[in-house]
Amino acid sequence: MSKTIDIDEQRRIRQILDGKHGEYAYFVGRYSQQVLDFVSRMVGDASDAEELAQDTFVKAFRSLASFGFQSSFATWLCRIAYHEALNHLRRQHPHTIDIDDMPIADGEDEAEECDARIDLLEETIGLLPPDEQQLLHLYYYEDRPLREIAYIMDVEQGALATRLHRIRKKLMTMMKQKEHERTE
Repeated sequence: MSKTIDIDEQRRIRQILDGKHGEYAYFVGRYSQQVLDFVSRMVGDASDAEELAQDTFVKAFRSLASFGFQSSFATWLCRIAYHEALNHLRRQHPHTIDIDDMPIADGEDEAEECDARIDLLEETIGLLPPDEQQLLHLYYYEDRPLREIAYIMDVEQGALATRLHRIRKKLMTMMKQKEHERTE
């Protein structure tokens, strides 16, 4: 988890805890889009994501006394958002997509073939469970360190590294299977 703690944010949190609740608007303004984007990647539905983002800020406000300044506020907020989204997804019926229905363009030259493999990778990632998609996004797209992701997802760093390795193997298997099916 990130040890970068913003001094201004520390001051604001202390003021909120001392009863100046209006200071919380700063955090909502600063992090609302980040939390919304984070949750949207997991749940997909815009209205659900907006509701979960709001729930995240309410839960964070209620739990502010337990923050403890052990991570950045943004990381702590993402941890809450992650668990809110997971709980929401557990209550939903799982959506399945048939990998056989995914089209892939045949590449005539190397650039087209590379583009087709990237498209296949992105589509295959879309077939993974939301928590696996989120892990890949945090690690590869946001370039967050494993220790921070482990904190957000509330798992041990070593277990997370193993999980990331297994997800990569799973993606390779799924992609090879799809490529094999296309050539038959």
